[in-house]
Amino acid sequence: MLFTHGDIVMRILSKRQVKELVLYSPQHIARLEKAGQFPQRVRLGVNRVGWVEAEVLDWLEDRLARREMPDRHS
Repeated sequence: MLFTHGDIVMRILSKRQVKELVLYSPQHIARLEKAGQFPQRVRLGVNRVGWVEAEVLDWLEDRLARREMPDRHS
């Protein structure tokens, strides 16, 4: 789903798309959201939710950056 508002283009990802992108189960994604460790879903309707693609990609980028940091416990 793609939304535009002036110059802003925002893509909304479905639960299936988020699951395929981050490789977590929907239950684990929900746990991370509740703990404030994953982007919050957007309620689109009574039975429909989605996630802002840019927020999910930023979350993934942060994970990649952490991977490249030296381990502090060594």
